Amino acid sequence: MGQVPKARLQEPAERRPRLNRDAVLRAGVELADQAGIDGFTMRTLAEELRVVPMALYKHVANKQELLEGMVNLVWAEVTEPDSARGWKQAMRGRAVSLWAALVRHPWAVGLMEAAGRPGPESLHQHNAMLGCLRQSGFSFRTTVHVMSMLDAYVYGFALQQKTLSFETPEESAEAAAATLDAESAEAAARYPYLLEVVGELAKEGYNYDAEFAVGLDVLLDGVESLRGSWRGGGAGD
Repeated sequence: MGQVPKARLQEPAERRPRLNRDAVLRAGVELADQAGIDGFTMRTLAEELRVVPMALYKHVANKQELLEGMVNLVWAEVTEPDSARGWKQAMRGRAVSLWAALVRHPWAVGLMEAAGRPGPESLHQHNAMLGCLRQSGFSFRTTVHVMSMLDAYVYGFALQQKTLSFETPEESAEAAAATLDAESAEAAARYPYLLEVVGELAKEGYNYDAEFAVGLDVLLDGVESLRGSWRGGGAGD
């Protein structure tokens, strides 16, 4: 049996992708967008890039550093709040932008604030949000309240959207209609208000954009009305 030609054993250098850290991180984001984070490994990424796994370790130390870098790229897509627009518009724009980034990259839900070393984009975004509120006259303690509430709302809504089985109003209507058809008269009597919601969704569907906007506006209006009652005006309050 003859030897396999060397050219067949190794892909020509001009065909192999030229790797650097940015290319590895962006390929990781693209793979996670397509396949999700479950089962995401250095090996699967190496296969996607058509390199041996060890080639990746020249650019990232381990999977944790890879994920931190990928999350940093997601943070880079978020609009920085600008206090010149007014705090409410600035916070609304930032929240919508963060939510949109999580919709594009659902694997990042749960990782944006995970333990680890935050990247420069994450630090920049958090500092910009704090700065916008402080420059708009919010006390230190009120700034913490607002930041915590807004982030909890955005992350919570993104997590709910990720776990629900439908993506469009039409799909939500179909899912609700199927549930309604499966319910017995006994269940309808036991859960009348739940079935009312199911019935309305079967007609009109569930619109993520509209629901997110309503909740966000209610939250921001609440901040505006309650801000004066949240005592403390100094930097240490």
